[in-house]
Amino acid sequence: MSNRLLKSLFIRFLFPIVGSLALSSIAQSAPEDMPEAFQQSTLEDTVSIQSSGHLVLFSPVREVNNEIRSESLARLPVTGEGRLYRIARDSSREAARDHYRSLLRQRNAQILFECSSIRCGRSNVWANQIFNQAVLYGRDATQDYIAAATVAEDGARWLTLIYTVTRGNLREYVWVEHLRVESGATIPGFGNMTNRVEGPIIVPWQGGVTYRFDWQATDRRRVTDLAREEGTVVVLIGYSVLDGDETFSESMDRASRAAESLSEVLSKTGVSRDQQEIIVVGPAGVFDDPDRQGDRVEVVVISR
Repeated sequence: MSNRLLKSLFIRFLFPIVGSLALSSIAQSAPEDMPEAFQQSTLEDTVSIQSSGHLVLFSPVREVNNEIRSESLARLPVTGEGRLYRIARDSSREAARDHYRSLLRQRNAQILFECSSIRCGRSNVWANQIFNQAVLYGRDATQDYIAAATVAEDGARWLTLIYTVTRGNLREYVWVEHLRVESGATIPGFGNMTNRVEGPIIVPWQGGVTYRFDWQATDRRRVTDLAREEGTVVVLIGYSVLDGDETFSESMDRASRAAESLSEVLSKTGVSRDQQEIIVVGPAGVFDDPDRQGDRVEVVVISR
C-alpha cells in the first residue's frame, strides 16, 4: 500500500473528530435516496432545491458586514430537496443526530466537515443566511452540522447536510438537505479516494486464546466480494479496551492477536494474506461514537 494511501486511511478512519455507525439497525438504502427520517420527529416543511450555485459550507461560518465568510465553502450546481423536522419532546436532538450519522455510515459516506456548539459559528447565520429557515435560529451552544458526500452506483455524487438545533423555547429541529451535484463540479475535500475506500466495517471480538467475532454474514460476503478485484487491499485495524490493571503493551498485544485471528478467518474465505494489511491501534483510538467502542477490528477495503 502506498504511503499516500496509508496516510489518507489513517486520517479518515483512525482519528476522525466523530464517527458514526449502526449498520445492523437500519434498512439498506442507496446514496440517492433521501435519508430516512428520524422516527421520533415530525415533518414540518419540504423545499425543492434546484440551483446553479447552491451555497454549501465546509468550515465554520462567520458574518462580516452582512456577508457570509467561511474558510471553505462552495456554490455548487445541485438538484435535490430540503426537509425540516421537529423532534418529539420525549426524544432529543442528540438521538436524531446519531440516527443520521448512522445512515451516513451505512452509505459509506465521507464526512467532509462537522462542527458542534459555538465552533459552528452563530446559529442566526446558519438559520437565516444559509438555510433560509428562520425556525432553525437557536442557541449557539446547542447546534450541530454535518456535511457528507457519497457516490451512487451510476457515479453520481450526492451531498447530505444535517443541521440540528435547540431553540430558546427548548423545541428541537433537524434540517436535512440531500443534493445531487452535477458532474464536473468540485466538492471541497471530496476527491477520487472516495470511490476507492469502503468501510469501515466494525467487527466486535471476544476471547483471548481463541476469538469469537460478531459480524453479519452480509458484511463477510461484502468484504470477500470486494477483495476479488485485482489489487484490492483489505486493512484490519485492531482496537482494544484498557482493562483493569492491564498495561498499554498488554492491551496492544490483545488487539494485535485479535486482528491476526480475523486475518486467518478471512484467508480461509478467499481473502489472501498477501492482500491484507494489519494496523494495531489498541486502546489509543478514542471515539465519541457509541458504536465505535470496545474490543473490535475495523475492516476497510481499498480498491486499486
